[in-house]
Parts: sequence; structure tokens; C-alpha cells
Amino acid sequence: MSKFDNPLGNVRIASPCSADWEQMFGDERKRFCGDCKLNVYNLSAMSREEAENFVTAAEGRVCVRFFARPDGTVITQDCPVGWEKFKRRTRRMATAMASLFATLIAGVFAVTIFTKRSEPAMVGEMRPISTPTPTPIKKTAPPPIMGAMSPNIPKKDKTGSAAAPERPQEAEDQPIRLMGKMVPKADRT
Repeated sequence: MSKFDNPLGNVRIASPCSADWEQMFGDERKRFCGDCKLNVYNLSAMSREEAENFVTAAEGRVCVRFFARPDGTVITQDCPVGWEKFKRRTRRMATAMASLFATLIAGVFAVTIFTKRSEPAMVGEMRPISTPTPTPIKKTAPPPIMGAMSPNIPKKDKTGSAAAPERPQEAEDQPIRLMGKMVPKADRT
């Protein structure tokens, strides 16, 4: 008969669930699954002692989530092997980022030292930039026509029909401007 000394060694998932852990409500240790209407417990977020007590006290249908090593043993929060692996990976990433940053700074420094400038940079000195100023194009407006206004009575030509009023020759392509006093019909003679 085998000796039962580690309850986490006997944890198996009878029917794997496809529900997304990130879509469930709760914290890192326990979340509510809307699909199976049960609480899902994360054994990997518990200490080894808490996870063993939970598995021992669990009765009935319980949903769990955990990370396991290749040999099938459950990884808990206080697992020294998993924690050491995490620290080692974090240390490597921090070293790589520091090396990348130092290389970037050294490259920028080298470029600024070995780049020759055509003229020395002066701090605080401002030089005017000469830009051509466009000259405005002057348009000449037609002279206004001023005087007392009279009704426009068309002249009759030799055939007896009314001729069109004459317009000055130079103002044919421009609008006519009229200025003057208006005389009421009764005062016209």
C-alpha cells in the first residue's frame, strides 16, 4: 500500500475547462466562473501549506487552476525552485536592459564627440534669417461716377425704337459705381 504524504501530488484535472481566467471576476486566489457557476481556486497563488489544506478539506465538485512542472508536481507561490527560476530570469532581463541602455548612451556620446561641425554653436546668439518679402500687387479701381441722378430715359434711334444706354468704353469689363443725390420724381424737370 502506498503512503499518502503529499495531497498536491494527487491533484489531477478530470475535465479541462476552456474558460478564460482573465474574464472571471475575483482576485488572484479565487475567481467566479460564469460558465460552470463555481468558484475557481488558483493553487499556484497559495503557499504550499494553504494549497495542501485546501485540497485536503475540499469536498464535492471543486474547480482549481494551477501551474505544474513537467513531472506533474504543482507549483505553489512559495516554491523555492520556481522562485529561483523567476529571480534568475528577472536578473538576466535587467542585465540585458542595462547593457542596451549603456550601449545606447555610449553610441550617442561617440557620435557627438567625433562629428565635425561646420561652424561652432553659440549659446544665446540669435542670427536673423533673410527671407524675401513679397511685394503686394496693386489693383487699380475704376474711378467712381459722381453727380446728380436722373432717370435713365433711353434715346430713340431713327427707326423709333429705344436704343440701349451707352456705357463708357474703358468700363465695359468692370462694374459701374454711381454716387450722387437722388432727386424725387416731383422735382425732376
